[in-house]
Amino acid sequence: MARTTSPPPPEDLAEKIIDIDVSEEMRGSFLEYAYSVIYSRALPDARDGMKPVQRRILYQMNEMGLRPDRGHVKCARVVGEVMGKLHPHGDGAIYDAMVRLSQSFAMRVPLVDGHGNFGSLGGDDAPAAMRYTEARLGRAAELLVASIDEDVVDFRPNYDGQETEPEVLPAAFPNLLVNGASGIAVGMATNMAPHNLGEVIAAARHLIAHPEATLDDLMEFVPGPDLPTGGSITGLDGIRDAYTKGRGTFRTRATVAIERVSPRRTGLIITELPYGVGPEKVVSRIKELVQSKKLQGISDLKDLTDRNQGLRLVIELKNGFNPEAVLEELYRLTPMEESFGINNVALVDGQPKTLGLLELLQVFVGHRLDVVRRRSEFRRAKRQERLHLVAGLLVALLNIDEVIALIRDSEDTAQARQRLMTTFELSDTQSRYILDTPLRRLTKYDRLELETERDKLESEIAELTAILESDTKLRKLVSKELAAVAKEYATPRRTVLRESDGAARSAVIPLEMGDVPCHVLLSSSGMLGRSTGATVPRMFEGLRTQHDAVAVSLPASSRADIGIITDLGRAIRVPVVELPEIPDEGADSPPLASGLPVTEFVALDDDEQVVSVAVLDTDAGIAVGTAQGVVKRVAGDTPPNKDDFEIINLKEGDRVVGAAQLATGEEDLAFITSEAQLLRFPASAVRPQGRPAGGVAGVRLPDDARVLWFGAVPLPEDSVVVTVSGSTSALPGTGGGSAKVTPFEVYPAKGRATSGVRCHRFLKGEDVLVFAWIGRAPARANRADGKPVRLPDLDQRRDGSGEPIRAITTVGSGRTDTGVIPPAGG
Repeated sequence: MARTTSPPPPEDLAEKIIDIDVSEEMRGSFLEYAYSVIYSRALPDARDGMKPVQRRILYQMNEMGLRPDRGHVKCARVVGEVMGKLHPHGDGAIYDAMVRLSQSFAMRVPLVDGHGNFGSLGGDDAPAAMRYTEARLGRAAELLVASIDEDVVDFRPNYDGQETEPEVLPAAFPNLLVNGASGIAVGMATNMAPHNLGEVIAAARHLIAHPEATLDDLMEFVPGPDLPTGGSITGLDGIRDAYTKGRGTFRTRATVAIERVSPRRTGLIITELPYGVGPEKVVSRIKELVQSKKLQGISDLKDLTDRNQGLRLVIELKNGFNPEAVLEELYRLTPMEESFGINNVALVDGQPKTLGLLELLQVFVGHRLDVVRRRSEFRRAKRQERLHLVAGLLVALLNIDEVIALIRDSEDTAQARQRLMTTFELSDTQSRYILDTPLRRLTKYDRLELETERDKLESEIAELTAILESDTKLRKLVSKELAAVAKEYATPRRTVLRESDGAARSAVIPLEMGDVPCHVLLSSSGMLGRSTGATVPRMFEGLRTQHDAVAVSLPASSRADIGIITDLGRAIRVPVVELPEIPDEGADSPPLASGLPVTEFVALDDDEQVVSVAVLDTDAGIAVGTAQGVVKRVAGDTPPNKDDFEIINLKEGDRVVGAAQLATGEEDLAFITSEAQLLRFPASAVRPQGRPAGGVAGVRLPDDARVLWFGAVPLPEDSVVVTVSGSTSALPGTGGGSAKVTPFEVYPAKGRATSGVRCHRFLKGEDVLVFAWIGRAPARANRADGKPVRLPDLDQRRDGSGEPIRAITTVGSGRTDTGVIPPAGG
């Protein structure tokens, strides 16, 4: 049965009750709690830039001997030492602070050298548990704790009075400005941006040399923050506000390059993100916007970040979208552009204050001058103590026999000490030191060492005294030490500062490219591209040959689709915007501007070749000619939902040799056969047919003849015919005997399905044409190795023989004006 106790008598209870005002108690308790949070947790000290937990971590690691030249130890051990001796709070808070001190993407100059998984940018990946990670002090952290054992700062008892801890670290560089700080206290918060170590030290040295310096003077050295993750800062007015009043706002942007990520795609390459933003946050936001159709123009997104090349996000864009406009939308809608609010709140003499750049540097410089002054006093006192002992020992050495006799005749140590003091006028300290010195130290050699040490100590004491007695020398010493820190630890600036945010530019860039006129160019070697310049390039800077003739120059628009036509009668749909742009002649050629192989756009069979390109879905249509003399005209019969379809039903063994885009339907069509026959007839003589049709008779052929060339000639009066003869034994190939260039106008028009007229007379040993071409004059010819070949002069004889010529493989138009488009051809 449970025991019960009776309540005390009312008179005893009344004696233990204290009447208090609830509002007064709440006010006092809250103020005490708020002060504890402000002073002992959330806000950094303006002198060393450390919060209490950070200061305790670095101090305890230094006490544990975890210096950069020593091995790493488990973070759990460090956390345990800090928690047990100095910081009576949760181990999670200590470890989180330690992790941040080691993160190169959070600290401009990391203070802890971590070994293991210490998290990732933006907190996307949490750090490993403290039992797995290891750490030691970073090289820069030694500068913060250097000389701490030389009475340079005040110490105070720890939470239980059994240990002591520094109130502030010596801090050999302006850590608060260099690494920034963030924290939320009660009723106030701080958020300070990191800066470049070299720039901040340069400003501090200027302030040391010129105590009356203004903010404008200091901003010549510190133009703005330098974030660990790089990127760019826009809006410099907010930075100046922060440097003036301690509060200001600026915007940070990711660093993005526009590159071609594949032969047919342009992409945005992100290599730097705003401070505190991780790649996973950006990736998830972009995917969300694309799925909700709030962001257009993106076809794929890849995170290629690794430890070797660092951050690399690849955003692949759809064809037809302006990369600059898509980038501006990404800045507007995603964390690729973030706002950073500066709130420079720090503790000065134990009180929270909002400080500008000048005040922050003044506090640091004042602290550093005090540290160096106290260090000099400590070192002078130590050297004076040592000099006092050395002087006494030298007296003993000069009177060694008398000292030994005196000690030997003394009753005890106390009497010997007293007699030494009386006889040689020594102090108690000197006498004790002489008695404690072994006899082996009293040799002649040791005397010389002591005299050298005495001279050195006197020189050092004089130098330290001069520093302490001269404010100028003290400032020069502090400035010199800061310069040494900058020389060893300063790094180039990572963040770019920009005046404008580019909003005006983004307002005038449409998201999608406009439907502008252009020319689709196909070269004789199979290079494909588009030109939007005022002229059509005569040649590609070919990837396969030195010079590559333009075989097809097709008028189109950037939003149209073209069909790549093969000799198997296939047409493969390709958007014009996917073609690489080729600059007009005289322009500096940008990367990848020389066209791409047509095989980048279509997959061909082993025995399949591209013969031409044509714009799909036009009223006049496309004219197709085959090796067996069949002609077909296709108009308005292209399936909109298919990217690969047939445009002619070929007979067995037949192949397409040419296809031509018709502009009006009134152009002349022409065949040239291997028997040197040329047939010319109007395109209107061919009735348009559907895609399944096999075409109609175009040119009549003997059994052993075939068609070499077929195409459309929109300007007969401005075109020429190039034919090259050879022998049957030379086939297949393009070697030959003679070539002839004839005006197209000399050949009369004949009816469709006839044999046409002779266009080349064979010489002895010649019995066949091996090459033929019709196009705008002047004509250009190349060999297989890309070297040009001179063609014969114009011959007015339609059936004349040619002139001997070296082998040619390609012929193209030499015209560059676009008033009239060169004809399509095979």
